[in-house]
Amino acid sequence: MNPFESNASLNMQGQFATSDTHKYSVILPTYNERKNLPIIVWLLAKVFTAEELAWEIIVVDDASPDGTQEIAQQLAALYGGDKIILKPRSGKLGLGTAYIHGLNFCSGDFVIIMDADFSHHPKFIPQFIRLQKAHNLDIVTGTRYRSTSLPYLPDAKSGGVYGWDLKRKLVSRGANYLAATVLNPGVSDLTGSFRLYRLPVLRHIISETQSKGYVFQMEMMVRARALGYSVGEIPITFVDRIFGESKLGAGEVVSYAKGVWALFTGV
Repeated sequence: MNPFESNASLNMQGQFATSDTHKYSVILPTYNERKNLPIIVWLLAKVFTAEELAWEIIVVDDASPDGTQEIAQQLAALYGGDKIILKPRSGKLGLGTAYIHGLNFCSGDFVIIMDADFSHHPKFIPQFIRLQKAHNLDIVTGTRYRSTSLPYLPDAKSGGVYGWDLKRKLVSRGANYLAATVLNPGVSDLTGSFRLYRLPVLRHIISETQSKGYVFQMEMMVRARALGYSVGEIPITFVDRIFGESKLGAGEVVSYAKGVWALFTGV
């Protein structure tokens, strides 16, 4: 008898109708994503089904006034309450706390964090998973600023950004250059928010992270390196949101600069 097919082994691995014994939980923080949510969920379901993966999507909505929660409830009725799990909050409480809230309801052993506005296309998820498996990585992060994956993966294409004007591209490049120079985090895209984590690794890093807002993503990578976790990078194409307005403002830029300094002096 194959020891990996014993009852004890299957109970430890999880029992799924797929050759991949892992389950992938996606945490989707939302605010006014009524138009985007049905499409991103459909794309995610399509990818997971095609790859024969066990999955669930945790929708963490911050009291959107546009009816996002009602759409999430309809999607749960369509795909099943075990696939689409709505866990709303009372108001806009920040991105970092949205992940912490969502983690309380994840039943997978890997967690994917991403935006719900099509900035992050689910088509890259299989590459994240392949890279993680090939090198037994703790974290795989998407990057807009590499032409190849790290470690190398043959089918990875060059990353990039679409839909941004020159000013925003320069701000993003400058922010990453500043952080890379000051903090030396070992990754090329600190401000990205499309990532795959082992569940216990994400829980550990979040428990150590203190920042809020957009600085949160940067601190997560800095903490990961300080804690000794292995990180890989997959090039992605980042597309500016199709529906709705960007939530990045001048306040976040100032907060980012302060966050770089705080991490430099405190980590």
